[in-house]
Amino acid sequence: MSKKTHKTSVGGQALIEGVMMQGPKGMATAVRTPDGSILTEYHQVTRLRDKSKFFSIPIIRGIVAFIESLVTGYKTLMYSAEVSGMEDLEDVEMTRFEKWLTDKLGDKFMDILMGIATVLGFALAFVIFFWLPIFVFNRLNAWTDGAITPWQGTIEGVLKILIFVVYMLCVSQMKDIKRLFKYHGAEHKSIACYEAGMDLTVENVKKCSRFHPRCGTSFIFVMLILSIVIVTLLSLFIPDELKKNTVLWLIIKLPLVPIIMGIGYEFIRYAGRHDNLLVKILSAPGLWMQRITTKEPDDDIIEVGIASLQAVITDNPEDDEIK
Repeated sequence: MSKKTHKTSVGGQALIEGVMMQGPKGMATAVRTPDGSILTEYHQVTRLRDKSKFFSIPIIRGIVAFIESLVTGYKTLMYSAEVSGMEDLEDVEMTRFEKWLTDKLGDKFMDILMGIATVLGFALAFVIFFWLPIFVFNRLNAWTDGAITPWQGTIEGVLKILIFVVYMLCVSQMKDIKRLFKYHGAEHKSIACYEAGMDLTVENVKKCSRFHPRCGTSFIFVMLILSIVIVTLLSLFIPDELKKNTVLWLIIKLPLVPIIMGIGYEFIRYAGRHDNLLVKILSAPGLWMQRITTKEPDDDIIEVGIASLQAVITDNPEDDEIK
């Protein structure tokens, strides 16, 4: 049975053998357990914007939402690893050093290990996406005897996009990541099915698109495009000697990141409500990139996506619409 189509604020994230969904009133996780069942849990969520109107101000809310999504994403990812059986160390052959750490740290071993991995991951991302483009540009600029200096912001932005695309292409070849991307596809297709007003069944979800304009992939591309425009304008007012200093140029650009993040968030919200030419043009790179970051899910994966979505939607679809 088909119902009225509508744009919803529901969004989510692919987990290890699961999907997390966030609705207007709470969050739910659905994870496939080792015995084949689906464990679905609903959580009430108190967001910062619910505590203070300041955090609901446009641009500010985007920065806050991004930070909250990082925290929530990390917690639910660790939760799914535990529920899915990924953290079961009894079946894994450990080295003497790992056994010693497990004996000394007990249940905290995996938390500490994942904490270290997260810090190293952020450090690697900073080097690859912030430092490397500046380093490469400076080498190219020196090779051309400064001829491309006026285009520094544009070239650095294009380099970031190229690095991001190549990185995702390489990562997508990993077996575990391919399966994660199937859950990402199930998340999108389930939401698309709900927004189309169709009943949430495996057959209906399979018919829907796995590409969605409010995806995090689209958000990253919007940020990259905005950074090209803003940094290019900024570079016109910064002395060349400062820009040649990698550290100083990084320090100058870093304060722009939250601003770009906030503007990008507002566009993603706008894209979720509209389908005009501007939205189609700016959303196109992110939607194309979702061909890499999402895969067509199997039926059992779709079932998990449906379970997580059903746990957060309300009886009245209007409650889920983007405000």
